[in-house]
Amino acid sequence: MAWNEPGGGRDPWGGKNNGDGPPDLDEALKKLRDKFNKAFGGSGGSNNGKGNGAAIGVIAVIAIIVWALFGVYQVDEKDKAVILRFGKYHDTVGSGLHWNPKFIDTVNVVSVTKEQSYTTQGLMLTKDLNIVDLPVTVQFTVPDAKAYVLNVRDPVESLRNAADSAIRHVVGSTTASDVLSEGRQKLAGEISQRLQKYIDIYDTGISISSVNIGKGQPPVEVKAAFDDVNASKKDKDRYIKEAEAYSNEVVPVARGKAQRMLQDAQAYRDRVVAEADGDAQRFEKLMTEYQKAPEVTRRRIYLDAMESVMSNSSKVMVDVEGGNNMMYLPLDKLMEGRSVLPSTTRDASAPSSTKEQVREVVEEVLRDMTRDQQIDRRRESRR
Repeated sequence: MAWNEPGGGRDPWGGKNNGDGPPDLDEALKKLRDKFNKAFGGSGGSNNGKGNGAAIGVIAVIAIIVWALFGVYQVDEKDKAVILRFGKYHDTVGSGLHWNPKFIDTVNVVSVTKEQSYTTQGLMLTKDLNIVDLPVTVQFTVPDAKAYVLNVRDPVESLRNAADSAIRHVVGSTTASDVLSEGRQKLAGEISQRLQKYIDIYDTGISISSVNIGKGQPPVEVKAAFDDVNASKKDKDRYIKEAEAYSNEVVPVARGKAQRMLQDAQAYRDRVVAEADGDAQRFEKLMTEYQKAPEVTRRRIYLDAMESVMSNSSKVMVDVEGGNNMMYLPLDKLMEGRSVLPSTTRDASAPSSTKEQVREVVEEVLRDMTRDQQIDRRRESRR
């Protein structure tokens, strides 16, 4: 059966077909062209064939222009565009005005200088088997746009997984006290290094700028105990600082006193040694004189001692040969004079008359001793 029998011997476009041959393609194209002409205001017929061709050309040109305009795009200075042609890497372009064929090339614009961030927070187990709630913010950039687009299907999701793994690994190797207090800075550095290693293995084109760790909190059930521990540590630090301040204040003073005592002791030692040397030299000289004249030297020493004693003490002269049986001693005046007499007058301000009298007595005794010694020598020489 022929394909057009159900149509009563008429082809689908309404024309007749002589016999069982194929349909008239020219007539079909003509009817299609007439429909286009009617749609765009044409009158149809074979006489306006050239006008129909021009309209189709205009439509084609307009379509090409629109297609070309859709391929124009602008890349900012902070971005880079990765071009994929039919799904395969073609090129990476920087900032400026660019054009790529629409529906042929795919343009993926990536911000390479803008610093992006990812924040995560959750309960984590520490080295000493405590649980802490720790917020962590990861800041990163994308310096390699090609790797960011091509190597991983979802780079941000890969970053999240790597960050969670690095954070839990480092926190699990640290005690709760370090995580919650003074060890957070060191903890952030370790997380940043480990996270960058993971990202480099994935080759996502991401570079970790910094890792910031917020203030961690213990679980609500044990928060009071942690607060007590932190308060005790603060008290400890305060006591240490107070002790150091006291030490810095007292130790220099004690060292100064010790140095002064050492200097005083050294001066005392030098003085005593000098006095001992002087006494020794004086004794040696006295010994030499004693060997020459023992009796005179003994008397001289005795008289010097008496002069020293009598010069610095109060005296009462008693006339024994006067025959007076009653003696009156002015004890009150003697005691008064002893209490009033200053120490300086004992050696420099003593009454001159007393000193002169004692000195005269001493000299007289010495003259007598010398005279007696000379007489003895003369007698011995005569014998």
